[in-house]
Amino acid sequence: MSIDVPRYLQRLQLDARPPLTLAGLTLLQQHHNALLPFETLTSLLRDAVAIDLDSVQHKLLHAQRGGYCFELNGAFLALLHALGFDAQPLSARVLLSATDGELTARTHLLLRVRLQDEDWLVDTGFGSLTPTVPLRLHETAVQDTPHERYRVQRLDDGDFMLAAEAADDWRALYRFDLQPPAPIDNEVGNWYVCTHPQSSFPGQLRASLTGPDWRRTIGSGNYTEYRPGQVPAKRPLRDVQDVREVLQQGFGMRLPDDPRLDPAIADWLQRSQAPSA
Repeated sequence: MSIDVPRYLQRLQLDARPPLTLAGLTLLQQHHNALLPFETLTSLLRDAVAIDLDSVQHKLLHAQRGGYCFELNGAFLALLHALGFDAQPLSARVLLSATDGELTARTHLLLRVRLQDEDWLVDTGFGSLTPTVPLRLHETAVQDTPHERYRVQRLDDGDFMLAAEAADDWRALYRFDLQPPAPIDNEVGNWYVCTHPQSSFPGQLRASLTGPDWRRTIGSGNYTEYRPGQVPAKRPLRDVQDVREVLQQGFGMRLPDDPRLDPAIADWLQRSQAPSA
């Protein structure tokens, strides 16, 4: 099954195909970030995440859900190809929670898009620090975006590293090379993320959505809204109904009719609010 381009563009609230230009790519990425949330309800329920195109586009385009990197960037890649963009997948090692020198697994999917002989890094699936516009892959200077500032660094071993400025500090997000992963590599990385006991995703609820001048996130039992130049508005999520309302109203999600959902949210809230040992 191929990607349903008209339905996808409708989901992105676009009336026509964008041009095959940087402006067109930027428009697609911004609408994607603002309308298709990064969310981990499937992982919260401890279910395996299906990343085949049929399953992903049903979830994103028909069930009014979001997903994580293998779903969001996987579907976005299919859309870009269908529209005529020169795009390739890349796989990255996430560094956010890694210790110095730790070699993490390749568990993040991102995209490389070539426009007029220039390579651009595109990512719609890295949660609360997802870039909101394409970034020049071979530019080492700081790159401004409508939200955070980013920097692409070339490492001594030839890999690239993406970092973001957050709270007046630079945070390494992930490292990657330019070798496109085979589909089976994405399957293995995704299986690790959604099922491995050492993965941080099973049993956890995370969500992120980014509009023109705001970011909304859910994590660690809290709902936070960020606006440029303002102190983040952060509050604890009170109960299951509060979480449901935030997901529906703040993230535009249609929640699955699953009897396990409310107990899973309640358990997550209890674990998130428990004092650290």
